[in-house]
Amino acid sequence: MAKRVVLAYSGGLDTSVAVRWMREEWGVEVVALAVDVGQQEDFGAVRDRALAAGAIDARVVDARAEFADEYVARAIRANALYEGKYPLVSSLSRPLIARHLVDTARDVGADGVAHGCTGKGNDQVRFEVSCRALAPDLEVMAPVREWGMTRDDCIDYAERYEIPVTATKEKPYSIDENLWGKAIECGAIEDPWNPAPEDVYTLVRAPEPGLDRDAVVVSFEAGVPVGLDGGDLELVDLVGVLNERVGRFGWGSVDMVENRRVGIKSREIYECPAALALIMAHGDLESITTERDVQREKQRLDIRYAELIYDGLWFSPLREALDAFIDTTQRHVTGEVRLALSPGRCAVVGRRADRPLYDYELATYEAQDSFRHEDAAGFVRLWGLGLEVWSRRQGGPEQGTGPTRGRS
Repeated sequence: MAKRVVLAYSGGLDTSVAVRWMREEWGVEVVALAVDVGQQEDFGAVRDRALAAGAIDARVVDARAEFADEYVARAIRANALYEGKYPLVSSLSRPLIARHLVDTARDVGADGVAHGCTGKGNDQVRFEVSCRALAPDLEVMAPVREWGMTRDDCIDYAERYEIPVTATKEKPYSIDENLWGKAIECGAIEDPWNPAPEDVYTLVRAPEPGLDRDAVVVSFEAGVPVGLDGGDLELVDLVGVLNERVGRFGWGSVDMVENRRVGIKSREIYECPAALALIMAHGDLESITTERDVQREKQRLDIRYAELIYDGLWFSPLREALDAFIDTTQRHVTGEVRLALSPGRCAVVGRRADRPLYDYELATYEAQDSFRHEDAAGFVRLWGLGLEVWSRRQGGPEQGTGPTRGRS
């Protein structure tokens, strides 16, 4: 067993208990590593909490810009939504955290890394597969899979060792947050019939009285958001501004039952107003800048890209290959998208591009129409020629078939 490990430390209940438990049960030295990916935390308090739990050292890495530029940007270009809904809030940060775990392990002379994931969660897959891809020589430890404690047991354990945690038996939610959004599970929402309690929401709020409507214009260069309303913004800042502007209209949450990698279904609540708005805007800009067959193939591969992220396969040759394809498709995805905001609604109401494939003179029915209508007759006849021959020679489609056949 490893003698010194670097623990991916969130400052939450499980990882705080894990610091003490690994020290008491396994006799290992624990270095706690908190990676700042945009979660709203007092990292001074997080560091103090890790040391109070028994860590020999506690470090904080500011990776917000790295997360935005290297991970979030790629997810936007891939329109990455798992099962068409989830913008990969937690999933997307895990390979970045794994990379910093490995780097810190090298720096402090650790022979192992650890995480605080349960045996039924997705994150154990993401952390372990990523770490083994990056550093197969390091032992990967998972104390939560070993100890067999319930969430209430963990709260009692934290009280016994005077570990300062924020979870209580009244509000036992497990919350993971970063600049891309917020993921909430456990507690009352484990019953998929229960409405999510209002106290779980912080980003997507009920609109204030008198809040009517707003509009925001998102600028893109090569598929990456680079500004709002004509002003330039770094992506890390743009996401934060858009979370506020969209979330205050009460739009941008997801309540879904998803298929976990380990084979179970799980009810999850996500708050991700900026993520959903940016992916919607990006996909719309692609509609006027991407050739039809390329767009259709990309839509198919976007699904696979999201699955790779969700399944912990960021560090894989397939993800690298898909990025090469996506890079090619994004060369001309440069322009602006206008989003209209109103209570409970965010919608695209305008788009323009530097080099669009939309041609007004071909599309219009007005006097400027340049489309050669006379060409359509031969095109339509040839398009349907095979069906016409089939109908003449073999009788065509059967009559009367359908869901009402045989009924009196």
